Amino acid sequence: MIMADKISIVINGKPREIPEGTFLLDAVRKEGITVPTLCHHKDLMPSGTCRLCICEIEVRGKKKLVTACNYPVREPLEVWTDSETVTRHRRILAEMYLGRWPNVRAVREIAGLCGVSESRFKGRYTEEDPQSCILCGHCVRACREFALERILDFAGRGIHRHIAMPFNEVDPHCIGCTSCAYVCPTGAIQIVDDLNQPVDPQMIRDHGMKVNAEMANLDPVQCRMREVGTANIVDVMNQYDLLPVKNYKYGSHPEVWKIDSKMLKAKYFTQNMPDGCWKGCSMACAKTIDDFELRTGPYKGQKVCVDGPEYETAAGGSNMGCFDADFIAEFNFYCDTYGIDTISAATTIAFVMECFENGVIDTGVTGGLELNFGSGDEVLELLHQMARGEGFGVDVGQGIRWLKDKWENEYGADRKFMDDIGMETKGLEVSEYVTKESLAQQCGYGMAIKGPQHDEAWLIFMDMVNNELPTYEHKAEALHYFPLWRTWFGLYGLCKLCWNDVVPADNKMTSEPQKVPDHVNNYFKFVEGMTGIKLDEQKMLDQSARVYNLQRVMSRMLGYGTRRDDYMPYRALGPVTAEEYESRQDRYDKQLREIVGVDPEGRSTSEKIKILRDYREDQYDKTVSVVYRRRGWDDNGVPTVERLKELGIDLPELVAIVEKNRG
Repeated sequence: MIMADKISIVINGKPREIPEGTFLLDAVRKEGITVPTLCHHKDLMPSGTCRLCICEIEVRGKKKLVTACNYPVREPLEVWTDSETVTRHRRILAEMYLGRWPNVRAVREIAGLCGVSESRFKGRYTEEDPQSCILCGHCVRACREFALERILDFAGRGIHRHIAMPFNEVDPHCIGCTSCAYVCPTGAIQIVDDLNQPVDPQMIRDHGMKVNAEMANLDPVQCRMREVGTANIVDVMNQYDLLPVKNYKYGSHPEVWKIDSKMLKAKYFTQNMPDGCWKGCSMACAKTIDDFELRTGPYKGQKVCVDGPEYETAAGGSNMGCFDADFIAEFNFYCDTYGIDTISAATTIAFVMECFENGVIDTGVTGGLELNFGSGDEVLELLHQMARGEGFGVDVGQGIRWLKDKWENEYGADRKFMDDIGMETKGLEVSEYVTKESLAQQCGYGMAIKGPQHDEAWLIFMDMVNNELPTYEHKAEALHYFPLWRTWFGLYGLCKLCWNDVVPADNKMTSEPQKVPDHVNNYFKFVEGMTGIKLDEQKMLDQSARVYNLQRVMSRMLGYGTRRDDYMPYRALGPVTAEEYESRQDRYDKQLREIVGVDPEGRSTSEKIKILRDYREDQYDKTVSVVYRRRGWDDNGVPTVERLKELGIDLPELVAIVEKNRG
């Protein structure tokens, strides 16, 4: 985060220093000075329409009146919040508002602050209704900033100015998010909560609006989900050496700028429109590319709408060594069109490419395709073959595990090498994050019941970037909590992103696995507001643990679900090849010296790889054991009967499966 420069100002005779760009109203209020406003709202961009927050300032020897709410301080100045000129203007304005809306509570309170109790301006346009609209504009801004819609706006001029929907008709595009009513200071907008009959609609709105406000105010300086969606992660992963490059060999690349969020935003994404994932979502992270002309396949030459790319698709491109945004967009479109998972496709093809470059397979196997890293045209042809059920594409479409078996049996390929570099576990290809330096994420992938996807655990930031999981016990607690938490909100059909991707400004990141406890509580309140069922952390964990342990028992019934199924290919843990080790030699040598306790001096690269491998595999194994104990499973990863009893799911059928298949 870049710290803003400090600006020296004087507020009512007191010198102060504030960050450059601070709105004057915020600076003044921080000093405990009361400044009246009608149009200002803490969660909305300031508009300066009511003019009540005017202050007198002097800049470079010249005095003037400014609206404090939308005046950013860019240079030294002196401020008077209650000078004679300011006080006179505020009193006149307050009297005018009181004359128009004499019974509106918000207006009467502001008038009182300005020393006004009666108005000379009452007349035929006076509105006696205590819930009259006072034209503050809160609803208009909430519609734009929270829901990213333009359903409400001002209409008419002068005394006839009012709030309306287009053509003064009920707009069918209104999504019923209730943001407008929530921020209305007078009650002029009423809500009828009879659609789904929630138990406590106010509770739902209270916590939903917290999310709305955080997105509107914090997202632009944090993850930029509204601006570029999950593609923002490309930049971050590359910076922290976590972006998969050439089948997870490396974590960064000098050509990432060709596919990062800046490039995608500048040349590809369609911006300034509501989210296409869930209408009314204030995060609006889904992005599209309009009018993209395809170069290959059955729709060659046609202009289409590409749904994405998301981070995983862009990172899949780097994983195949294809640093070409046009290629990634076309790959994204055809995967979606053919119904092919972009992650599994990219990870499988990256494995195929490394095998091709290492002579495990050749053009005789690939049907003539030169599948080197970066060969985008060949990748697209392979994708079309998968869809048509032709050629080498038929084999690749079976996935990494199937390919390893075939190539070993038919071509005598080195199984150990393929197991080390074939990024799959439980038959599912790994999602697009390099985990070599994150023991917690390695275990999160390896121990995920459904396979190595980050739906169950996304701990790479906590573990590697923020260093919040320093011990086995910290990692075990996170690997107990996160899978249950993620399973829980999936069971309720709730999106993870408004929990995970914005951090409240006053929230302190800790080593607690919840990451953002306030956001976890929001979910509990959503459920309580809808159903009336009060939840806390333990109830949530128990609800989810019943499902999670049931899944593990079912895995055991099918012959899986033990320790041997929870191991990752070694590339997920550390460097397999000499080129990998030597690309980060300073890092690995330092770890050997300072962590493993082995002097790397004079040792060959292959020796150092083996020593590091023995250490890292041991660390992985120890972590798995601690996690099993924390989850209430035995040392082979099977839920104990005692754990099933604790959760109230010790049905005879489940107990029989556990006891029969243990070990």
